[in-house]
Amino acid sequence: MSLATASRAINGSSTRTVGEDLADRVREAARELGYAPDANAQAMARGATQTIGVVVHDLTDPYFAAIADGMATAAREGRLFMTLATTGNNIDALSDVVSSLDSMRVRAIILVGARWKDDDLADTLGAAASRYINRGGRLVTIGMELPGMDGVIVENAKGSAQLAEHLFTLGYRRPLVLVGPVRHSTAAARSSAFVDRMAELGVEVDESNQISSDLTRGGGEVAMRLALESGLDFDVVVATSDVMALGALHEARRSGVRIPEDAGLTGFGDITSLRDVQPGLTTVRVPTDQLATLALDLALNGPGDGTGSQVVSVTPVVRDSTPPRT
Repeated sequence: MSLATASRAINGSSTRTVGEDLADRVREAARELGYAPDANAQAMARGATQTIGVVVHDLTDPYFAAIADGMATAAREGRLFMTLATTGNNIDALSDVVSSLDSMRVRAIILVGARWKDDDLADTLGAAASRYINRGGRLVTIGMELPGMDGVIVENAKGSAQLAEHLFTLGYRRPLVLVGPVRHSTAAARSSAFVDRMAELGVEVDESNQISSDLTRGGGEVAMRLALESGLDFDVVVATSDVMALGALHEARRSGVRIPEDAGLTGFGDITSLRDVQPGLTTVRVPTDQLATLALDLALNGPGDGTGSQVVSVTPVVRDSTPPRT
């Protein structure tokens, strides 16, 4: 019996088959010898592994962790393996991560999170993605739009506009907006939509009440401290992520500002850890499980040319951190 016949018996073949009796004898011999197929060799032969690569910016952020967990569950149900990579909040590293996953011959790559709003990065990332796709890979984004590539699009702007309407109805007229990094596409979409909708409702948010900092818990602490040290006037703090809101809450308490008695507070994401936060945080719920399921389905079955993108709605959730203002 040749090596090729043994290989076909163990790994299967789309063009040539092995008799069932012979195949059973080969598989039994393999079990006795403790043989296991070489996944890397199979990947080289077939052009791809049964592994998907998932890239997030910050695994310590519960929002990204929830999406990664949902992706792992969906992959396991699809009998796939998952390789998880992180940029460490260095969005410039996205193209290098894509190239590294390409070299590992992963079957699909899913990029989770925003990109910088500049053409240079889009071009660099687009080039790395194109090389991977041209070799037969599939690439899908969550919360990031890249030309010619399928993605799961989160309605960030619409959610922020709806949040503005809720706060206006509750009587808030002096918002302090923690906008996140100015080049961050998601943060910019959320903050600008909020400010624009408030303006349409007759509330102008002065630039001094729009503070840029990292989209992290530490960034929320720093932004809140700057606002308090500058003596800014506000009746609600609007953070562009939940973890940023939690940092602002910590700094407010440290500085003697009562939430919600002195000022309201909102976030974005509705991460699971908010269950333990008091007062309950008003936020915008993003269905992370749905994002993961849709993205993996697109990666495996979508058209792969940008025409299969799916839009996911978000929902404002009003809790105790924004009571009606009198």
